[in-house]
Amino acid sequence: MMTWLESASLAEMMTKAAERRDTAFGRTISYSRKVFIPLTKLCRDVCHYCTFAERPRAGHAAYLSADEVLAIARAGEAAGCTEALFTLGDKPELRYRAAREALAELGHDTTISYLRAMSALVLKHTSLLPHVNPGVMTREEIAGLQAVSASQGIMLESISQRLCEPGGVHYGSPDKAPAARLETLRLAGELAVPFTTGILIGIGETRAERLEALAAIRDLHVAHGHIQEVIIQNFRAKPATKLANADEPDLDDLLWTIAAARLILPDDVHVQAPPNLSPGVYQKLIGAGIDDWGGVSPVTPDHVNPEAPWPELDALARRTAEMNKILVARLPVYPAWIADPDHWLHANVAPRVRQSADAEGWARDDDWAPGLTFAPKPRAVLLNAVDPDVERILQRATAGERLRETEIVRLFTARDTDYDRVVTAADDLRRAASGNIIRYVVNRNINYTNICYYRCKFCAFSKGKTHDALRGTPYDLEMNEIVRRAREAWDRGATEVCLQGGIHPDYTGETYVNICKAIKTAIPGMHIHAFSPLEVTQGAATLGLSLTDFLKRLKEAGLGTLPGTAAEILDDEIRAIICPDKINTAQWVDVARAAHALGLRTTSTIMYGHVEGPLNWARHLLVLRDLQAETGGFTEFVPLPFVHMEAPMYLRGLARKGPTLREAILMHAVSRLALHPLITNIQTSWVKMGPEGAAMCLNAGANDLGGTLMNESISRAAGTQHGQEFAPEAMEGLIGSLSRVPVQRDTLYRAVGNERRVMAFNAPELTPIVLTPPRKVLAAE
Repeated sequence: MMTWLESASLAEMMTKAAERRDTAFGRTISYSRKVFIPLTKLCRDVCHYCTFAERPRAGHAAYLSADEVLAIARAGEAAGCTEALFTLGDKPELRYRAAREALAELGHDTTISYLRAMSALVLKHTSLLPHVNPGVMTREEIAGLQAVSASQGIMLESISQRLCEPGGVHYGSPDKAPAARLETLRLAGELAVPFTTGILIGIGETRAERLEALAAIRDLHVAHGHIQEVIIQNFRAKPATKLANADEPDLDDLLWTIAAARLILPDDVHVQAPPNLSPGVYQKLIGAGIDDWGGVSPVTPDHVNPEAPWPELDALARRTAEMNKILVARLPVYPAWIADPDHWLHANVAPRVRQSADAEGWARDDDWAPGLTFAPKPRAVLLNAVDPDVERILQRATAGERLRETEIVRLFTARDTDYDRVVTAADDLRRAASGNIIRYVVNRNINYTNICYYRCKFCAFSKGKTHDALRGTPYDLEMNEIVRRAREAWDRGATEVCLQGGIHPDYTGETYVNICKAIKTAIPGMHIHAFSPLEVTQGAATLGLSLTDFLKRLKEAGLGTLPGTAAEILDDEIRAIICPDKINTAQWVDVARAAHALGLRTTSTIMYGHVEGPLNWARHLLVLRDLQAETGGFTEFVPLPFVHMEAPMYLRGLARKGPTLREAILMHAVSRLALHPLITNIQTSWVKMGPEGAAMCLNAGANDLGGTLMNESISRAAGTQHGQEFAPEAMEGLIGSLSRVPVQRDTLYRAVGNERRVMAFNAPELTPIVLTPPRKVLAAE
């Protein structure tokens, strides 16, 4: 590669670099929305081009105070920033008495000690994630900062020792010795710290030395995998410096170096060029192979290059779109490193990163979360053309072909005009499958117990000795209360009762059989939709029956269909994290297959937005599609976004705060496409999405609004703000607002009779429910 770079033309290099970038990162160009916090401008080094470093001055504080740090951070937080970039001079206490005295007054011996304290302060009191650039560090200093920052960095600048000799720009700057900076990079790699570095071009180095520097960075990354990004920064001559009259590198020199970096560095290392240092030529920088603009602040100036203002973000997005790229906000730690938080992130920091990230590891692009009320904001569409790969995948999907995992993942990552195209294609399929009709069912949820001996980490509903602090108190409904609720539902026009609950340690398969018998005896016309594959598996095991034999008993007792819950994510890699003691994917499929073979149809679901990602979603959809191709037994697919507010694994910092709104809408759209034509009904959950979100999903491939519910316990326990009942009048009002035709259905998607409909529209108020206290003490856990 080095030999080729020496002889290749700039045009050849840029073409090859852009192709390599596109293969690695697709259509995205990222940036970090950050706020600069210049903790101190004192520095022991005297770089000949720098205007950031200052000498101590009377009347000027040597360091920002804690209040000043927090004020800057909070201003950034208010402006939507996600990164707090701490910029500071290198070890000024080793040169200046004023720095030592200021640190002593602050209760610290070193600048890095104070930096650690201020990073911890920002991490504790704001939503920002600190990124620290303190210069050369020891192993202990890097490790200390790792506990309070998402990422760290040091610019290598150059590998040339010549620049540290008399006459060189780094003469008199001990921390700019290449060996010292490379050692910091190496130590960071050994400590598994996500790291930023880069080179500064035009300061007296040769092109060969630039290539050597890039090769050294490459080798460190190959050894440790920690270099997230490499900045190619062009020298800017500044007044009042020794290089004030020096020539700046021209554009071709900058483009050559960017292209060389992209071609030398491994594919997973991001290449960045600061946009404020090259105004007006953004398209050329993209053409040379960059995939990141670096940090851009809507609040603070670039303290290192104060003469170069940041671009306005909307303008940056437009310029990026002119190169057929999508501007995507990121966090100070990139998606590939977020994907393995146990390795790359300190336990203090990982929860905060998860809360700020979307399913791909980018910064969340809205403030919405499932269960919250919200006002949808319009999304700007800047690209003129849809990605040809997306069009090809959509053609296969609309033709009913089975998509590959990678193709489904690509649809889930759609943004901008690609997103609009996916949503439109899904809604076209919806229209072809169900016309202008949106269906719903009048039903009642009956959760017969919230006592459960399973320890699903996402569940805020179940009660046991380890769950008593969560919302609500334990209960175990008496049979007469279950029947009373079912009879009341019938009298209010319901055609279905949906029964689910925790796995009570005293329940056996006979419990589930008796529930069905009691309801069917009291209300023969009521359809019983009950018992997830988990309950079926447990019930069969307690009676020593096969799945088929137990399902036969349930069917004889009156069971009509089964809810396809307990699916969560049908990928055992994720199940091992969120529900390790629960049935696995194969066991869930076994129950559904056995039910379908007996003529018991089931729904299918996904619970998404916690620790999984698009690849796991794709695997889940393909499991369902393949089983439906075999049995044809699924009536519908129901995406259930994770409601985070009271979920144990979120409260422990182990999960994201549900999907973003874009992801939630795409789940409905992509499921329509990936399951076509085998599962024709896609339902949206008004309890989790809210009426506004449900309406958006009904314009993105969904054709069913689910049940009126009457009582809803599971999502409410998790923290949703939406009500427990969505009456038929409200259902039809929402459907009508979309210029669609409402149709009340039964569980099997048949139209209901007029008698049921009249009762549903004239339903009396619900009587208060009774929550029977537990009759037995739970077994020791």
